[in-house]
Amino acid sequence: MFTKRLGPVPRCYGTAGCPDIFELENGDFAIIGADITAAADLLPPSAGCGPGERIVRIPRKTLVLAKRDIPDRL
Repeated sequence: MFTKRLGPVPRCYGTAGCPDIFELENGDFAIIGADITAAADLLPPSAGCGPGERIVRIPRKTLVLAKRDIPDRL
């Protein structure tokens, strides 16, 4: 299911988890981050969080460091 990590291996010493980004076999991505779904009512009117979805926060550093591994095309 998980084919590769995007970005470097996170270094989160002394914590229960670590933000991370993975590419899946089907080309989709999986994100490990803090669940901030409770803030869904603060989303812009054009956005929504449906049943079975979660809003996940990752540090800016995690995404910026993964940039080189994110494909440019679909």
